[in-house]
Amino acid sequence: MKLQSRLTETSQDEERAAAAALELASVSYSYGQRKALDNVSFSIEPSRFTVLLGLNGAGKTTLFSLVSHLFSPRTGRIRVFGQDINRNSGPALRRLGIVFQARTLDLDLSVRQNLLYHAALHGIGTRVARPRIDELLQSIDMTDRIEEKVRGLSGGQIRRVEIIRALLHRPSLLLLDEATVGLDIKSRATILKDIRALVQQQGISVLWATHLIDEVGQADQVLVLDQGRLVADGQVSTILSETGTETINQAFSKLTGIADLNVRGGRP
Repeated sequence: MKLQSRLTETSQDEERAAAAALELASVSYSYGQRKALDNVSFSIEPSRFTVLLGLNGAGKTTLFSLVSHLFSPRTGRIRVFGQDINRNSGPALRRLGIVFQARTLDLDLSVRQNLLYHAALHGIGTRVARPRIDELLQSIDMTDRIEEKVRGLSGGQIRRVEIIRALLHRPSLLLLDEATVGLDIKSRATILKDIRALVQQQGISVLWATHLIDEVGQADQVLVLDQGRLVADGQVSTILSETGTETINQAFSKLTGIADLNVRGGRP
């Protein structure tokens, strides 16, 4: 009976993992003696906008590096649509689109050249890539900049091209690490609007890492990361109820012990 119970539990765990766009189970990672992630577990449903909220140094970039298989977790398990990132990295990574915090476009190439090069890396031929690029650029109103060198674009335009690049192979899960950092309010709002539209219109799953409280929407799933530990997981209303607070600012302050949320960057 006990064996049957364990088999049933294992089967149920596998079904939940397969249903999740992203699942982390007891994931930890250290840089030498410093623990960057400490026993982190959560899952993201498909077709959902999820915010990973934490100050700089909370572990957001480390988490993205693990999910994208740049690092391997020392303990725990990561699955993308049921595919173990270590055991089946190829199928798992093909479902991912990633925009890292550091900008990585070639400034001396045109927008088209950057996107065609990335498409080729994913095995997408020019005949397929060109109309796909045109369609994606049209969706963000940047068709007229396609032949311009990247160095001539604004910061917000560069970031939007990087997002288009991450979408070229039509991923099911899009990871964005501080995608609006350093941008003006209008550019931030435009990018957020575009990404939320992708979730609504195309059913893509999004994990949006940020330290900016005002980028959290009321209907979002919110994961609060503090010094490598996951200290909250749920919709805004759930987190407010659990923390006994009235705003997500207050909840984040209470969860992380930060009194001044106007501080941008690391822990004051």
